Amino acid sequence: MKKILLIGSQGQLGRELEPLLTNLGQLTPVSRKELDLTQPEAIRSLIKEIQPEIIVNAAAYTAVDKAESEGELADLVNGLAPQIMAETGETLGASLIHVSTDYVFDGTKNTPYLETDSTNPLGVYGRSKLLGEQGIQATQAHYLIVRTAWVYGTYGQQNFVKTMLRLGKEREELRIVGDQVGSPSWAHDIAQAIAKLTELTLDNQQKPSSGVYHFTNSGVASWYDFTIAIAQESKQLGFPWKTERIKPITTAEYPTPAQRPAYSVLSNRKLNQVLGYDSPYWRDSLRQMLAEFITKQS
Repeated sequence: MKKILLIGSQGQLGRELEPLLTNLGQLTPVSRKELDLTQPEAIRSLIKEIQPEIIVNAAAYTAVDKAESEGELADLVNGLAPQIMAETGETLGASLIHVSTDYVFDGTKNTPYLETDSTNPLGVYGRSKLLGEQGIQATQAHYLIVRTAWVYGTYGQQNFVKTMLRLGKEREELRIVGDQVGSPSWAHDIAQAIAKLTELTLDNQQKPSSGVYHFTNSGVASWYDFTIAIAQESKQLGFPWKTERIKPITTAEYPTPAQRPAYSVLSNRKLNQVLGYDSPYWRDSLRQMLAEFITKQS
């Protein structure tokens, strides 16, 4: 039975991945408590001990605004750690599947970003994630870098959907940015894609080529559109909303420490061909996630 090492098993994406990867081989799930990603030697030691055929890295420093003042920590977790995983995996002949982000782009395009488009991150978080990509690519390891965007899910401490549900119960009015657009992406769908990539990689005859791939849910929305959809879908499921008005505002009206890309849409075409299916439409996935989440709450 082939060995799979899942790093970041207790995160928003890791929680979705664990049950899917369990079916594909002998899985070792490792959480933040068990592995400090700021310690290169600990990463090397763990990988050598497990001797996996494939490493799936779902761990990251994701506090986008906080990263502006914690650049060193972001660089260690998002930049150096993935490179160490790839280097150590290379010595064992192990593949690495690593999750990256739309924040490696500056958002100045108005058509979906291709894997070959030039990167130009606007902030520390995006730069740290790009550093990780470049570190992996500098090795001779077999790697699949999967960029995604606007991730939300049932698990994890905070994400946009959970925040809107909380605020929807507390406030009569919500003011939401309407001039940033992207593809809201359910962690469960991303996990399904990564599990399929893991399966293909473990089957040497179907192993995808090393490279960068994009995966998000299909379709496009602004944060404002996303919020309207969250309100409509959750109300239909009986979720109690106090909010009566949801108003669109500009990015300038909601300043944050980190600058966000205005356009975050990624093209899924390349990975859809590898997976053999098209990524689900974002609103359909949102409906499924809300049904699952609200059922668990009640």
